[in-house]
Amino acid sequence: MSDQPYLIPKQMAVFEEEIKKSRFITYLAHTPGVEAAKQFVAEIKAKHADARHNCWGFVAGRPEDSMLWGFSDDGEPSGTAGKPILAQLSGSQVGEMTAVVTRYSGGIKLGTGGLVKAYGGGVQQALKLLETVERKVTIVVQLELDYALMGTIEALIAEFEGQQVKADFGVAIQLDVELEKRHQADFIRSVVNKSGGKVTVVKNTQ
Repeated sequence: MSDQPYLIPKQMAVFEEEIKKSRFITYLAHTPGVEAAKQFVAEIKAKHADARHNCWGFVAGRPEDSMLWGFSDDGEPSGTAGKPILAQLSGSQVGEMTAVVTRYSGGIKLGTGGLVKAYGGGVQQALKLLETVERKVTIVVQLELDYALMGTIEALIAEFEGQQVKADFGVAIQLDVELEKRHQADFIRSVVNKSGGKVTVVKNTQ
């Protein structure tokens, strides 16, 4: 899986519209993982328990990771709700996101084409309102070094936009550094080169 950063929702976005007397309410939320996605769907279903349909789709990981996609028509004709919702989500290049579209039926049939347009269109409009932030894929590298090299390593941590997450000052310094996974190899190479091989890389952890 890619180490590149990707966008995730910053906060919930809601879009509401009426189509042929049916009321559609689209919710978009940040859901990091399948369990979080299912929990959000359950929350909206409970909130709108009186609605005819609560259709949904989710992209629970990286935007391109189809292993973590899911959708449901929730009683609408097959292919008219869940798939159009998921199509909008997967095409948005935003990850860790769930959409639930609640429909209060107004008694006028929309037809399959009308439903596809309504469900997909609601998500499309909600996406225009969505604020996103970048999620960086990080890793923790543990280093062991002499006190004399601390300044050199701190400079490298800053250069690679890393962060000290833990430091143990014993006979030597043990330092846990969190940085973007895509910079890991370059960072370790720089540490070894700048220290003349005197810094030990104890372990790398996801």
